Amino acid sequence: MTPSVTIDFVSDVVCPWCALGAKALEQAIANLAGEVPVELTYKPFELNPDMPADGENAVRHIMRKYGRSAEEVASSQETLMARGEAIGFQFDLEKRSHFYNTFDAHRLLQWALQEGRQLELKKVLLRAYFTDGQNPSNRETLVRLAAEAGLDAAAAREVLKSGAFGNEVRELEAFYRERGINSVPALVLNGRHLVSGSQSVEYYEQVIRQMAQASGEA
Repeated sequence: MTPSVTIDFVSDVVCPWCALGAKALEQAIANLAGEVPVELTYKPFELNPDMPADGENAVRHIMRKYGRSAEEVASSQETLMARGEAIGFQFDLEKRSHFYNTFDAHRLLQWALQEGRQLELKKVLLRAYFTDGQNPSNRETLVRLAAEAGLDAAAAREVLKSGAFGNEVRELEAFYRERGINSVPALVLNGRHLVSGSQSVEYYEQVIRQMAQASGEA
């Protein structure tokens, strides 16, 4: 039997390249079904840990943080939308007007992992933000999205209210920073092989096969 491959997908729910990478990886894993078993876990990374509660206008934030012109931002957004369309992920970057703090979203994802619904919640969060323009820092929004992902709404509300999983998120963020991951998406396969940036479906299939083969030979 082909050895399984573990993938830690380090990402943020307001990172568009993470959304593209997650969609491409999802398709790669589906294409390898029956050939290579894959265990996928999402790990936290905050692009803007100091973002205020009200967020910041997305275009102004990109211009300020990355030193880009309005024209460069517009060109990058066109590229994102085209790449998303090519793999079946819809970006509506007019609705996605702001960047927000995502700490609570990451806490909820850690809880969802414990509940066996992390992959479902991640997909819902990415769609809600990039396609529907919803605010992933709003706790009532997060509770509703958790329910959409098949989680218990009352339990989700209690997780958010209590501060649960906050330490786990901070520890995981520190763990990956200490290992040199300063930008996302970043995939760690079998705990040792790093793939940086958003890659194609075909590339993800290839690297998963290679990791499975290397594990089998070992």
